[in-house]
Amino acid sequence: MKENFRDRIKKGVLVFDGGMATMLYDRGVFFNRSFEEVNVSQPDLVRAIHEEYIRAGAEVIETNSFGANRFKLARYGLEDRVAELNEKAVGIAREAAGDEIYVAGSVGPIGARIEPIGVMKKSEAKALYREQLDALLKAGVDLLVFETFKSIDDLVLAVDAARELSTDIPIQAMFTVGPDSNTEEGIPAQKAAVLLNNHPGVDILGINCSIGPASSLDVLLTFREHVSKPIAVMPNAGLPREHEGRVFYLATSEYMAEYAKQFLEAGASVIGGCCGTTPSHIREISRTVKTFDRGRRNITVKEVKQETKEKQQIPLEERSALGKKLKNREWITAVELVPPQGTSLDPVIKKTRELEAADVSVINIPDGPRASSRISTMITAIEMERLTKVETVMHYCCRDRNLIGMQGDLLGAHAVGLRNLLIVTGDPPKVGGYPDVSGVFDVDSIGLTRLVNRLNHGIDLGGNELPSTTSFVKGVGANPVATAIDKEIERTFLKAGAGADFIITQPVFDIDAFLSFIKAIEKLKLPVIAGVWPLASFRNAVFLQNEVPGVVIPDSLMRRMEKTSDKEAARREGVLIAREMIAEMKSVIAGVQVSPPFGRVQTALAVVAETDDEMEELVR
Repeated sequence: MKENFRDRIKKGVLVFDGGMATMLYDRGVFFNRSFEEVNVSQPDLVRAIHEEYIRAGAEVIETNSFGANRFKLARYGLEDRVAELNEKAVGIAREAAGDEIYVAGSVGPIGARIEPIGVMKKSEAKALYREQLDALLKAGVDLLVFETFKSIDDLVLAVDAARELSTDIPIQAMFTVGPDSNTEEGIPAQKAAVLLNNHPGVDILGINCSIGPASSLDVLLTFREHVSKPIAVMPNAGLPREHEGRVFYLATSEYMAEYAKQFLEAGASVIGGCCGTTPSHIREISRTVKTFDRGRRNITVKEVKQETKEKQQIPLEERSALGKKLKNREWITAVELVPPQGTSLDPVIKKTRELEAADVSVINIPDGPRASSRISTMITAIEMERLTKVETVMHYCCRDRNLIGMQGDLLGAHAVGLRNLLIVTGDPPKVGGYPDVSGVFDVDSIGLTRLVNRLNHGIDLGGNELPSTTSFVKGVGANPVATAIDKEIERTFLKAGAGADFIITQPVFDIDAFLSFIKAIEKLKLPVIAGVWPLASFRNAVFLQNEVPGVVIPDSLMRRMEKTSDKEAARREGVLIAREMIAEMKSVIAGVQVSPPFGRVQTALAVVAETDDEMEELVR
């Protein structure tokens, strides 16, 4: 049986369904009919749509009752069937939902302007709301959803009507804004959100309809810091386009899912879709947000038993050569080499030897970047260190293993001599070649950093004392151009508090944003290694900008790459841009991590070359 809705929403994101009217229209129910009357004339059709959304991953479905109030139904001669149509809507949803899925009673605006702007009296409007709400409540909804309200006064009136009937039912109140981020009345979204946040009858507040995901994210960012209640975001699938009498929404499922992740990062607790969204959109949204949210609901690491004593952590400079450089503030040059696909490590070992000859400090080894399946990062690191004298930084992500497996891996890595880690949450499986694979995400990077820190103090996951401590150097990631930058800064502080020894950033292209981020975290006094990605071509830049999460390339750099005449010129320009950025950042960073496009070692060495002559030789 499902738990109380208010309790559930405290535990993590909830995925709502998408557009009911969109699906009905697509299946032949046109605008000259009442969508709510279909509950009686074609109940199997409505039930089938609910079931499709549930199979797609929706945890909450909304009743087909958005316009089932007396005023709107009168347009179709159905004004005396308010109770019947609402009760039928709940009954159909209940049949589809079973015992695990929440049923939300959907309520839209009356459809008439209310005084003082309109002629309908507030008392008359409230009576209309009460009639519909009474039917929904008696039929047994789990919560009420007021949606697509253009007027905040109208929305408050509807909430008040509901509270007169029930003080207990959870209420989600959502308004809609235009492209200017204001309601139809001209109230800014931030002010509207604060008004709802201060209303004692509202449990969840948010925005839906009218605008697409990109604009919805912008609106969310304007008010999320000013409200304390859970936030709902349910946008349209982009702006509508009309063609030959039909309305189309052009945002793809993948596009919606990428923004859903950003809604989650920006603090949304409820994510779903409105007009134009289909089960396909909800499926991708569900996969994405549930994958990322899982790590936020971390498994609690047991408290250390009273009789268990933490051991002293080995000093940073004694753990590894990298640790010594970090402690002594020596400049660090790191190069990223991705483990190969297939079964042979020979190509990556050859590149490792080239980097060893160039006296590179460490080699970074990504762990299944973009959810790809490659040779184990740990095996790659072991062989690199066995066959050369270069130290590695083994990336370790939370996506693929549960906590027990993680602890076993980490103890094993330490046993064979690996010391340096970059702890990351990991890309969701949907971005890679195996979109139906489940991500584990028992913890996120903060929780895993905390676990590794405990191992360094001789305490395991269960709070048991280990025979000896590990001596890992613990790195964490950060994105200086994150959409919700204050959240990223907050998480960086949490990672530091969990025991991080250093930070490696996402590839930096926007120097101003990077320096602002460094200023915001300077009190941590953690060494920062800046990620640098020398652009290989204009096409490469476009790919990074559009396809790689966390990468933002300023227009000025895009124009520079677009002007290059051939591959060699493009490669040289990319290296020059990287060297210029390093020069601007050098005074505030501990080193750089170069991610060479297509694994070209010579490009990486050109970026970190000491002289321009050496650089020119390497880029030829």
